[in-house]
Amino acid sequence: MDRLLAPLLSPLLIAQALRLRARALRLPEPPGPRRGEVGRGPDLRLLILGDSSAAGVGAPHQEEALSGQLAAALAPHCRLSWQLEARTGATSRSTLTDLETLPRQPFDIVLLVLGVNDVTSFAPLPRILADRERIAQALSDRFDAPMLIITGIPPLGQFPLLPAPLRWILGHRATRLERMLATRAECAGHPYLPFTMPMQRNLMAEDGFHPSPLAYARWAEALQPHLLSLPVSAREPDEPPQH
Repeated sequence: MDRLLAPLLSPLLIAQALRLRARALRLPEPPGPRRGEVGRGPDLRLLILGDSSAAGVGAPHQEEALSGQLAAALAPHCRLSWQLEARTGATSRSTLTDLETLPRQPFDIVLLVLGVNDVTSFAPLPRILADRERIAQALSDRFDAPMLIITGIPPLGQFPLLPAPLRWILGHRATRLERMLATRAECAGHPYLPFTMPMQRNLMAEDGFHPSPLAYARWAEALQPHLLSLPVSAREPDEPPQH
């Protein structure tokens, strides 16, 4: 339905998007380390790759953002070496380009946090899917990553910042892309974790668009068991799988 209505509503959608961009509160990426080593136990090398939510926008410091919350949640269970490569505005296409600048190094798990800017940029969905496949191949070729975990797209149709009908169009577009990405991920054997947090006010940052520190904490808590399903190569000898 959004494919039919978006062209008809394009003048209004463009006007709403420009007005939103001019008036919206712009939060910075928080300060703090973007790599580190914590914990004791079996080794786990984690790359967090993505957009402003991966970069922690909405939190005052990286310790309260996704990377810091994940490090704290994983440290009691493993010796974690983590690295954050994320920036505001990142799309699947720009992330693919950024990967080419990163030095080759091994990771056990890559957590991919992307999708919102793919939706809001109105990039063609087949191009996004092709870029995702190329990202997965680049991660395998450059970083020897045996596990790629893909996070789902937040429900843009519920974002309080977005006016109607822009909110409605983006919500439907996000849902379509989500279904396609989930199907592709299942076929490729990549875990796909839908975004299930409610859009409650205390879970949103003051800009009405990004997660709050509480949301990042809950998100990390939900991701932890999936990240602790370690590849066999990442566990120390005789270390049983963790649940």
